[in-house]
Amino acid sequence: MGPVTAGVLQLLALIGALAVVHAPLGNHMARVYSAPEHLRVEKWIYKGIGADPDTEMRWTAYLRGVLAFSFAGVLFLYLLQRVQGVLPGSLGFDSVEPAQAFNTAASFVANTNWQSYSGEQTMGHVVQTAGLAVQNFVSAAVGMAVAVALVRGFARARTGELGNFWSDLVRGVTRVLVPLAVLGALVLVACGVIQNFSGIHEVGQFLGGPQQWNGGAVASQEVIKELGTNGGGYFNANSAHPFENPTPFTNLFEIFLILLIPVSLTRTFGVMAGSVRQGYAILATMATIWVGFVALMMWTEFAHQGPALQAAGGALEGKELRFGVGGSSIFAVTTTLTSTGAVDSFHSSYTGFGGGITMLGMMLGEIAPGGVGSGLHGMLIMAIIAVFIAGLMVGRTPEYLGKKIGPREIKLAAVYILITPALVLVFTSLSMALPTPPNSMLNQGAHGFSEVLYAFTSAANNNGSAFAGLNANTDWFNSTTGLAMLLGRFLPMVFVLALAGSLAGQQPVPATAGTLRTEKPMFTGLLVGAILIIVGLTYFPVLALGPLAEGLA
Repeated sequence: MGPVTAGVLQLLALIGALAVVHAPLGNHMARVYSAPEHLRVEKWIYKGIGADPDTEMRWTAYLRGVLAFSFAGVLFLYLLQRVQGVLPGSLGFDSVEPAQAFNTAASFVANTNWQSYSGEQTMGHVVQTAGLAVQNFVSAAVGMAVAVALVRGFARARTGELGNFWSDLVRGVTRVLVPLAVLGALVLVACGVIQNFSGIHEVGQFLGGPQQWNGGAVASQEVIKELGTNGGGYFNANSAHPFENPTPFTNLFEIFLILLIPVSLTRTFGVMAGSVRQGYAILATMATIWVGFVALMMWTEFAHQGPALQAAGGALEGKELRFGVGGSSIFAVTTTLTSTGAVDSFHSSYTGFGGGITMLGMMLGEIAPGGVGSGLHGMLIMAIIAVFIAGLMVGRTPEYLGKKIGPREIKLAAVYILITPALVLVFTSLSMALPTPPNSMLNQGAHGFSEVLYAFTSAANNNGSAFAGLNANTDWFNSTTGLAMLLGRFLPMVFVLALAGSLAGQQPVPATAGTLRTEKPMFTGLLVGAILIIVGLTYFPVLALGPLAEGLA
């Protein structure tokens, strides 16, 4: 079997597995966020944090809950790293320096998991499990809660209430993430991923010296890293490390975990909004972009340009032979079209166009299918933009799911889509203009520029992957990427929840002969076109300076 055929078969198997679980999991999540009763363990949690789970919240109260909980998470994780040196199970590692501790705390709370450190040489067992792994669960649950609040904005009428943040947060953890993570961890352990609390030990002599590895609760953290679209690796090599991702099957299974909840949330949206076909239209848009990006990535990485690539059968530099070009390409596209950031190969070693595809996936806003929760609300924002464009074409007030898209709604949506590009372009330009930050680049020219552009694209879009050539462990990059991660995560949520509150307060308008049918293939095509055009116009100049210039050289 040739490598291209193997890659295509992996793609088809993945699509088939997602098709099987899409409806059952989507329906389950719709029931989770709509059920009136609370589980006993959930009641204990509510009592412990002093929250009333039955009190309906307006968007401002919902937002306060999101921000307060997230701020507490940043503070706790920062302090935990700063006292690591005196904690048991630290493996002898010192406390983390202030700038890096801030960066890591912001990263994991923002569901970014950007890592400017080597995990196996920096973090002990307590910080890994009680700090980073916990944030992998709750940061994902926050994203799901915000997406559900926006869906309620479409589904409800003449009320400003969007549900209860604390209830949505806890249910997302206890009824969705934890059960799936337990099942997934068992699969990973059975396939060879390690799960222990062993210390540092030597495993042999390599390159003239001893090689040391420490163990850890890797399988349990690996599964939520992928399932919650987090991406932070227990080891510096991330999902390219055999302790995290040992076989081609685990590689495909981890891609499946990344896509599982974002794909199924489209079904949840359709059920809660009262039209399953609307959910299918959103899913079709996501699938069109994802499949298209995978096909482009495979083409660029299998293209035999030059004798080295011809001899190898593809661009194998920086890729694990056990995964091959096909498996690596699917993983790279999936991790950058979602907010995961996990890597099983090094994106800096991809072809010029291949590296550009990973960047473009993040620049789209990671909406195909996107991060857990963030992908759905990002795509719904783009749907609002698309119906607004369609309304301009025919001179009619735009409507979506029976809600009029007026000046307030379109302003909120427009500001939402401008936040991330502003963060990426401003921080990238400052890093290139100041004298010191360019010293962190491993390469010069177009590829070196791509390293910096990729870093801030990844941070502002809450992705977390890196081009691997940039030394980001400096005060400048730790501080600026930390700010980009926090602003890129929570500023858009302000406008998502404000939009949800505005929509929930409306009276639905009945469909007429002139209403745009947003469940039809024509709207899917319009939505795909609007996404590509908006992103293309925004980012084309910087892409031309980086990956496009490198690819055409």
